Amino acid sequence: MRIGSSIFLIAIGAILAWAVTPGLIPYVDQTLIGYILMAVGVIGLIASLILASPGRSRRVSETRSVVDPNTGERITRNDSRDGQF
Repeated sequence: MRIGSSIFLIAIGAILAWAVTPGLIPYVDQTLIGYILMAVGVIGLIASLILASPGRSRRVSETRSVVDPNTGERITRNDSRDGQF
């Protein structure tokens, strides 16, 4: 879950909990569903902020060795980059 979808869940939950007249949907407690959606949105927002923090970036290093068929020379290539989630 990303930041945008977490904020969306919080907004929909707030609308259901506080702005919609109770009893609009029969046999469903809209206030409880609103609070549940807000809680899930807050948990998702906290998790996405923790995962997006700069301290969690990882570095990927890759080494390849190949023998050039024309010269017989060994070629080693080292790549280092930031990994993506």
